[in-house]
Amino acid sequence: MVNTEGALDSAIEKGIESYILKQRLAAENAKAQQQQERAKNLRPVDAERDHISGNPDAPITLIEYSDFECPFCKRFHPTVMKLMENNEDKLRWVYRHFPLGFHNPGAQKQAEASECVAELKGNDAFWDFSDKIYTRTKSNGKGFPLKNLRPLAEEIGVDGDAFSNCLDSGKMTARVKEDIANGKLLGISGTPAAFIINQKGETRFVAGALPLQTLQSLVDELTQ
Repeated sequence: MVNTEGALDSAIEKGIESYILKQRLAAENAKAQQQQERAKNLRPVDAERDHISGNPDAPITLIEYSDFECPFCKRFHPTVMKLMENNEDKLRWVYRHFPLGFHNPGAQKQAEASECVAELKGNDAFWDFSDKIYTRTKSNGKGFPLKNLRPLAEEIGVDGDAFSNCLDSGKMTARVKEDIANGKLLGISGTPAAFIINQKGETRFVAGALPLQTLQSLVDELTQ
């Protein structure tokens, strides 16, 4: 005798599983499309303007919008450093500024200071300066006293007077605000925020200080 009740239950269960799978795939596709749409306003990477760590011709690019005084950015920074280490020539890291208003004046001034360091000493000095701020700041707007910016610049070999003249002139304010404007155009409202992109233009958006394993899975996904 055929157990019609059991067969019906099995069919219903399979139908539910199929429905859930379709809904999940639809949600994933919608998310991917949303990420692609969001990335349309992403400013192209410019080697003359942007701060790039790693192989400048790497097939995968991580573009980060960040705030030196953000505690989550402080957590995210060494994670991306490890991601870079694990992926060698496959990944390049582009850093852009997005100091949050409630972390100012500290975050804005630190961003401007990093740009002065870059102008006076080059790209490697920018990354060295940035690494040290993230290591030393206690975050949340007053984590790295502004009076310590010049000594830090001098520590990495930047002329102190030239640095102070650059920072006090306000010449880097507009440059930082350009990054902020592009971030807002992308819909960014918090930090860290990042876009991971492959050479086909396929994009994954990262919101928050995601763990290394998650970031690596996104890099692997875009490498396939």
